[in-house]
Amino acid sequence: MVADRNTELVSEYLTYLRVEKGLRPLTCEAYQRDLLQFAEYLERENDGRALLTTARQAELSGFMEHMRAHAVESRSMAKKLSCLRGFYKWLLLDKRIHHDPTVNLESPDSWKVLPKSLAPAEVNSMLERAAVAADHPEADAIALRDRAILELLYAGGLRVSELTGLCVADLSLDAGRVLVRGKGDKERIVPIGAMCVKAIEEYLERGRPGLARPSRANELFLSTRGKALSREWVWKLVKSSDSQASPHRLRHSCATHMVEQGADLRTVQTFLGHADIATTQVYTHLALGRLKTVHRMHHPRAKRVDDAR
Repeated sequence: MVADRNTELVSEYLTYLRVEKGLRPLTCEAYQRDLLQFAEYLERENDGRALLTTARQAELSGFMEHMRAHAVESRSMAKKLSCLRGFYKWLLLDKRIHHDPTVNLESPDSWKVLPKSLAPAEVNSMLERAAVAADHPEADAIALRDRAILELLYAGGLRVSELTGLCVADLSLDAGRVLVRGKGDKERIVPIGAMCVKAIEEYLERGRPGLARPSRANELFLSTRGKALSREWVWKLVKSSDSQASPHRLRHSCATHMVEQGADLRTVQTFLGHADIATTQVYTHLALGRLKTVHRMHHPRAKRVDDAR
């Protein structure tokens, strides 16, 4: 059956992503959902007779329109399109198709919109509340852990999956840095500031020993049962600290504030672990704003007419 052949093809692609590209299980699951969703749309539009390998550009455009009509967010649509592009690129390289139907398809406009971030004052307020709770004379291991998590999410711009995957051995606190494993198990060194280092040190000294169990001796952040924290749990922690915040928003806030303070996009790309500079270019307009300010301050002919009088 056509449906079975499509499912089998998706399964082969997922094997390629896991083995050849080294993508993590959760990422592969997300790709699987997106591809099967498109396969179902394709079969429905063609009376169950359409294969993924025979899809035309018009059908991909129709799929995007279908999602738009069902109020799917533009960012989610763009992620699905990115997934489909990778899939058809694989088919093309494997010589299973002769033409990539995703060529010339445009991503939704909002894909290039800067993700929402928190103001520095909002982040400071959240971290100060966590610090007050952790510095209380009767502070428990949970308060110390939660403060360290919030500090690290913002200081290092970590993805939530990167944070939950950290081990104690990944820390180099004397050097002020952390070894992070990002997408595709790619490793990078992330520098962290003094406040973050202090929060982690206090958690390691006075908090984690009370949570650790022999069978879970490696993970950095532990639950009350001594197990590694889940992504969902960390998301709830951040939300409880500030209803407008999320782990992903803290990551974007970190990048936004760095660019606003003069960091160049290449540095931010390396810091965040973006494989492609195009992903970091959503922060371009912030860098341009900084460039205009520097130009006005230092270029001899950049002053306004009123200033020159």
